[in-house]
Amino acid sequence: MGCCESTFLKGHLSVDTKNRHHHQQNHRNHPTQPSNGTEGSGGLAAGSDGAPAFAEFSLADLRAATNNFSSDFIVSESGEKAPNVVYKGRLQDGNDNRRWIAVKKFTKHAWPDPKQFADEAWGVGKLRHKRLANLIGYCCDGDERLLVAEYMPNDTLAKHLFHWENQTIEWAMRLRVALYIAEALDYCSSEGRPLYHDLNAYRVLFDENGDPRLSCFGLMKNSRDGKSYSTNLAYTPPEYLRNGRVTPESVIFSFGTVLLDLLSGKHIPPSHALDMIRGKNILHLMDSHLEGNFSSEEATVVFDLASRCLQYEPRERPNTKDLVSTLAPLQNRPDVPSYVMLGIPRHEEAPPTPQHPLSPMGDACSRMDLTAIHQILVMTHYKDDEGTNELSFQEWTQQMRDMLEARKRGDVAFREKEFKTAVDCYSQFHLQECRYKSWWF
Repeated sequence: MGCCESTFLKGHLSVDTKNRHHHQQNHRNHPTQPSNGTEGSGGLAAGSDGAPAFAEFSLADLRAATNNFSSDFIVSESGEKAPNVVYKGRLQDGNDNRRWIAVKKFTKHAWPDPKQFADEAWGVGKLRHKRLANLIGYCCDGDERLLVAEYMPNDTLAKHLFHWENQTIEWAMRLRVALYIAEALDYCSSEGRPLYHDLNAYRVLFDENGDPRLSCFGLMKNSRDGKSYSTNLAYTPPEYLRNGRVTPESVIFSFGTVLLDLLSGKHIPPSHALDMIRGKNILHLMDSHLEGNFSSEEATVVFDLASRCLQYEPRERPNTKDLVSTLAPLQNRPDVPSYVMLGIPRHEEAPPTPQHPLSPMGDACSRMDLTAIHQILVMTHYKDDEGTNELSFQEWTQQMRDMLEARKRGDVAFREKEFKTAVDCYSQFHLQECRYKSWWF
């Protein structure tokens, strides 16, 4: 199956017009539209937060973005029943704009029917929300089944909560995580996608500004049967153990386990956590690394909500709107940016590297000003050596352009800290410069 172009890679990625028409027609057959996006060309709606429109990618472009799915680009591996790998990658469009992506690669047999996989991906791809790490594309090529999502550079909740190195997550930030994930679940439910598979602390990601987002990968089934559940059975909803299916109420149960994680700083099995607190002070459950810097009243509200989420009978659990309405009033530092509370550097676009002024000849060549070039040549006593095998004027000006382009690419690579590429480009620039000087002088 071919792959169609994305909005931000227009003119760069491969296009299969027939399949693209099929999926656009399939999209028109589904009337649900994202609530906060606008229709993008060649795919589904782009989000107001800058997420590109959903599209189909070529396998060649995803290979290039991940260095042929190099093990050095792996950011996570999980699941024994439904094994999958997530790679970090970088796509480049025709305007030298580069975008980080996350690419989830399924096993060959997880989705044998490419149409079924594509339909599922397009269903999730309709969603666009600032609380989601949005799905921006997919690829079906032979046995390959891949999903493409926005890349979140600041690790997972599990890393910050369980495996932190510099500082633990402060209480106000834990409350923000709980609310934002509840808002993500409520949005998905309102858009007709209430099922979320295997919700846990590893599914919560932090974006470039430190804001928590819910991974879109959990909105996709782990496989065609929808039965795979990759976490330890101690954390699964009771009804899943009975029928092997995830329901909207199952998602609420899983959210309750995340609340317990946020309270305790540990991944405690739900039954164990509830047994710990029954008839005791909630302080026994709280993360000791908080060192008492939290409100016991707020912690009690969160624990009570977790207890309601973890009810054995699904019908006794709250819905997503209840989650939001309970957690929203607890937000006590709304004006403090997330990156401050996480203790990570502020995300800023790197300022453009100042370019060295071009020489008069370089400036004339960049403007393709033949009159100026000729005047410079005359002033420097250039003369045409008849009978020699020197470069033609056209070849010489092309050589100048190639030399300047090599330096430009080297500067871009250096700013992006891709030092090997930068060295290669600067070496190419130096070699061309030496050739130019040997010919000129």
